[in-house]
Amino acid sequence: MSKWTSENIGDISGKTAIVTGANSGIGYEAAKALAEHGARVILACRSEKRGTEALQAIEAESPKGSVELRLLDLSDLDSVRAFADGVLADLEHIDLLINNAGVMMPPLSRTAQGFELQFGVNHLGHFALTGLLLERLVATPGARIVNVSSQAHRTGKIDFDDLNWESRKYKKVASYGQSKLANLLFTFELQRKLEALGADTKVAAAHPGWTGTNLQQHVKLFEWMNALFAMAPWKGALPTLRAAIDPEAQSGDYFGPRGLTQLNGYPVKVGTTKAAKNEADAARLWEASVALTGVAYEALDPRTPRTSARPVVRA
Repeated sequence: MSKWTSENIGDISGKTAIVTGANSGIGYEAAKALAEHGARVILACRSEKRGTEALQAIEAESPKGSVELRLLDLSDLDSVRAFADGVLADLEHIDLLINNAGVMMPPLSRTAQGFELQFGVNHLGHFALTGLLLERLVATPGARIVNVSSQAHRTGKIDFDDLNWESRKYKKVASYGQSKLANLLFTFELQRKLEALGADTKVAAAHPGWTGTNLQQHVKLFEWMNALFAMAPWKGALPTLRAAIDPEAQSGDYFGPRGLTQLNGYPVKVGTTKAAKNEADAARLWEASVALTGVAYEALDPRTPRTSARPVVRA
């Protein structure tokens, strides 16, 4: 298939999708496309104002499906738990979880639990959300999880001695790369665990190439270069949508633009670095993430008793 577009989605009436960071950029475009093709889409957004504006904009297009707003702040694990509790109380099935939201290269900042913001939001927040929703996802036939990474994973390194930039000098570019590499390590480790469980739940990843969104707001050079290189958000959302919908997509696939250096173009399967496929690092990151978030992924082992583990709160 040489040119996969949102027209390839087909009728997905009856499906329920959750899209984090759906108020703008590729998250908004992915949510809009899913609703247009019949899905019930949960816009999981931090800002009620921006989330409401996105909801109204999608509804103005009279989609075949429906959209609803639920507040989710991935920088606060209490908010993640509250969101998950609400979803599990109200939704009988979850067919699609798109872990899209993220922050890119801000000044050194910390989450509510004290984690470095990029690692905390881009990886730990989504790790916790996925774990809290996983039992419902596994119980939904053919469910999929899509994690949105970046070409920045190629320069990423996981510093297990200082995941949250507490002892080394903060470098926002390196921090972003670490968080995006973590997205892929998480994807492939979850794939292995789901396959060992015998679940038919698929987990895949995608990256948007160079897409012009407000994600680049902390890097003025990138904002300026958007005019020269960036794809429109609707096109940047296509790798995510293909990972989520294409019936030929398999667990562990990674989609990105087909163009030179994967900056732009229509979505195809692409490769990752060797570091992203390092199983020892993936297992180590998994254990660290469980310890930091308090989310133990009991759904992966039905014999494990349910716990009330809480995240480690850092100073």
